[in-house]
Amino acid sequence: MKTLNVEKVARAVEADAGHALPGLRESLAEAKAGRFAAVHTPEQIAARRRGRPAGSMAAVTKEPVKLRLDPDVLAALRATGEGWQTRINDMLRASLALGGRLRR
Repeated sequence: MKTLNVEKVARAVEADAGHALPGLRESLAEAKAGRFAAVHTPEQIAARRRGRPAGSMAAVTKEPVKLRLDPDVLAALRATGEGWQTRINDMLRASLALGGRLRR
C-alpha cells in the first residue's frame, strides 16, 4: 500500500466507472496512510478487553427471575421468535398498567 499511486488508481477506477467519483482520492489516500483496514498483531488482539465497552449498557437493567410456565404457554411464546422474553415483559407491563398497578 505504501507504494500506491493514488492518482493513477483513481484515474483507472473512474475510467472503469465512466464518471468522476467524489471522495475517491481522499479515501485512497487514507487507505495508503493505513487509516483503514489496519492489521492487528496477535499481541494487540490478546490485549483487547472482553465484553462491552464501558458506558454501552443501559443504566436501568432488568432483573433475572425464575418463572414457571405451562408448557403450552411457553411453546406459544417461544414460537413468536426472537425477542419473546422482551415481548412477555411488554405484555406484563401493559396488563399491570391496565389494572392501575403500574404507571406507563
